[in-house]
Amino acid sequence: MQSTTMSDQLTLEDLELGQVFRSQSYAIDAAQIKTFASQFDPQPFHLDEELAKKTFFGELVASGWHVAAITMRLLVASTPINGGLVGAGGDIRWLRPTRPGDTLQVETEIVEIKPSQSRTDRGTVTIRSTTRNQDGKSVLVMNSRLVVPTRSAV
Repeated sequence: MQSTTMSDQLTLEDLELGQVFRSQSYAIDAAQIKTFASQFDPQPFHLDEELAKKTFFGELVASGWHVAAITMRLLVASTPINGGLVGAGGDIRWLRPTRPGDTLQVETEIVEIKPSQSRTDRGTVTIRSTTRNQDGKSVLVMNSRLVVPTRSAV
């Protein structure tokens, strides 16, 4: 994963509507799926290939929360907001299952920028992050509101 220095990180004034950030790719395998599921989402379609065949999915699939966690990792590495990605709400939609062997990538677009009316050191930025698999099919869409500092705050 790439990292950024403080001087590379963006403030509210650096962001523009429609600005897009793209992450690196992340490959997911059955071992990762099972490890995450055993700790956080222990359902048969995340833990056991044979049991998964008898479920709604018909095969082993990643937990949606695992995909969300991968999305967050890729988002943090590709969206260099000063002070980090400080969430202020949002929503998430899972569109299709993620399977062993899939490679995920996140594209994030700035969809709204609102300077604070009461606090000049920050504003709120709404982003739409779409996680796609290697076929370009969307597996997750997340809309997030972030608290972003202004230049005067850094």
